[in-house]
Amino acid sequence: MIAPTTLKNTLKEYFGYDTFRPLQEEIIHSIFSGKDNLVIMPTGGGKSICFQLPAILLDGLTIVISPLIALMKDQVDGLTTNGIAAAYLNSSQTESEQQEIYSKIDAGEIKLLYTAPESLSYLENTFNSKTISLIAIDEAHCISSWGHDFRPAYTNLGYLKKRFPTIPMIALTATADKATREDIANQLNIPHAKQHIASFDRKNLKLEVRPANDRVKQIISFIDDRPNESGIIYCLSRKATETVAEKLQGANINAIAYHAGIAHEKRSKIQEDFINDKCQVICATIAFGMGIDKSNVRWVIHYNLPKNIEGYYQEIGRAGRDGLPSNTLLFHSYGDVIQLKKFAQSSGNVEVQLAKLDRMKEYADALSCRRKILLSYFGELISEDCGNCDVCNNPPQFFDGTIIAQKALSAVARLNGQEPIGTVIDVLRGAQNNAILDKNYQTLKTYGIAKDISWLDWKQYITQLINLGYLEIAFHENNKLKLTEFAKDVLFNSKKVDLANLVEATEVLEAQIPKKPKAKKNSLFERLRQLRYKIAQDEDVPAYQIFNDATLREMEAERPMSDEEFIRISGVGRVKMMNYGHDFIKEIISFSKEKKRKRKVDTTKKTYELYQQGLSIEEIAQERKLAQTTIFSHISKLYAEGKDIDMHQFIDKHDLEAIRKAKVALENPDGLKPYFEHFQEAISYATIRVGLTILKKEES
Repeated sequence: MIAPTTLKNTLKEYFGYDTFRPLQEEIIHSIFSGKDNLVIMPTGGGKSICFQLPAILLDGLTIVISPLIALMKDQVDGLTTNGIAAAYLNSSQTESEQQEIYSKIDAGEIKLLYTAPESLSYLENTFNSKTISLIAIDEAHCISSWGHDFRPAYTNLGYLKKRFPTIPMIALTATADKATREDIANQLNIPHAKQHIASFDRKNLKLEVRPANDRVKQIISFIDDRPNESGIIYCLSRKATETVAEKLQGANINAIAYHAGIAHEKRSKIQEDFINDKCQVICATIAFGMGIDKSNVRWVIHYNLPKNIEGYYQEIGRAGRDGLPSNTLLFHSYGDVIQLKKFAQSSGNVEVQLAKLDRMKEYADALSCRRKILLSYFGELISEDCGNCDVCNNPPQFFDGTIIAQKALSAVARLNGQEPIGTVIDVLRGAQNNAILDKNYQTLKTYGIAKDISWLDWKQYITQLINLGYLEIAFHENNKLKLTEFAKDVLFNSKKVDLANLVEATEVLEAQIPKKPKAKKNSLFERLRQLRYKIAQDEDVPAYQIFNDATLREMEAERPMSDEEFIRISGVGRVKMMNYGHDFIKEIISFSKEKKRKRKVDTTKKTYELYQQGLSIEEIAQERKLAQTTIFSHISKLYAEGKDIDMHQFIDKHDLEAIRKAKVALENPDGLKPYFEHFQEAISYATIRVGLTILKKEES
């Protein structure tokens, strides 16, 4: 077992963080104990550190299986920036480039090697001759046909555990329901892997759903309220990406389309421009952005309804990876549902895909806290509403639906969780169809106990109970409806259940979202952001890999002006301190000096305004709660700058003449103290300042 102090020192030195995020340390200790691990952690939750940090400390080579070349490059660039030896190997490289990597592996100069599942054949010699210390399968949901992004090449990875039975394996993904998690473990031959399921609660993401009316107009307004913020717009078709991008360009928004129909070289250039902040908005199909660690994406918009909640959750997770507040906006229409149903009919697992589409539509139509719905979908139940979604901010009218809930939950219990929604409703309404009679469901106590509620209303109420976390759909068991642990409180402890009034709910108006205040053009954050961009351009790396927005925000708040203060900022490690510390500290000091000068200008400006209103020095001092000597210094400065001020009213002509003579006798000394002492304190500092100001103006 490795010492906790070693782990934390390594975390700070290479990644710049003082503490681990939830589950990270537990996962790392599990790896060092030789166990296999399955990690389900939302986008931005810190999955990569779970295998990158052990790789630094383990003796051999860590192999990372990753699905996309762009993802590999992004990860390797980030590791290199942090001073960690990493490389990637794939078919896009020349033979000489590959040979150079092999040489570095032979010399022990690489700790992490990224490769695609299709490129594992390139590693035969490495597997035979080198010590493999850890195998990481990133984006592991790609191995499962139950998942939302199935990739056949991943299904061959099961042989790795058979070939290296004693080497710990870690499989990681941002989204996987129960069926997908089970499938991942079985296909990778790690059925006993320790499962680590992090909270899916991304509190920094604001969740909003709107009807698809004048989408482009709404999107343009949305973006205009967020200047300089990066964002992604996901579209259902290639044509839609191009159409939306063209309309945004017409509104002077720096946007570009991205889809599989664009040539590979151009797609790579588009992605590079977005990663490097040269392009503000990407209009893309869902293939864009998987695993790309661009931490400063501030918003994600879905132009169309996604096909399932897993995909939707992973896509919105690309916003706010740095933990700062970020927005998500989903548009939906009936046309989207029709189109997605057609797609589902031509895919494998048709029933599962259609059921998941239904859940996605139910989320879009939800009348309860959206965050609760997302979390319950992944098996995480919370009792409190989030307060950061459109439903919470503009809730419908609710009524006490406890009796309705108890009837529905009782029916599911009597059916032993073995039937889908339709059958449950038929039992509640006392239907006499073959599906009911053949199974003798007419004998159940719950049969026909709610005939007074229409079939469609029951569908709405059960959807609400699913969204509230009292019921769940087992997609891998023919969409059977099952009770969750929350259901017990309703059935046996008389927990009150509030349901949305269906009549009232249809009349709820779209929430009016307040406009976001414009970013300050000369804030310290903007100055640091521009410095970061310049350095990133010089080094040809993404700006967020220098420092993410959260680190810049902390610099803005803390104003570190020494190496000791700078290294304490979260996200600043040893290598980044050495490489960038001087430039950022210099910028912070420069900004602070400018602000100080500006404050002086602002304060003298206020004094001048009061002087123009006819107030005396005493009255100005009283109004501004400042000493009269301070006001005199303001007046003197304003007079020297050429403002229309009669300075002679503030000084006796004899005192002015005495100061003129003293200036010659004292040989024009610096400061006021020599004059004050020369006059044996008979003339005040304020009068001396006024006199010298008049004399200096006369001389000029």
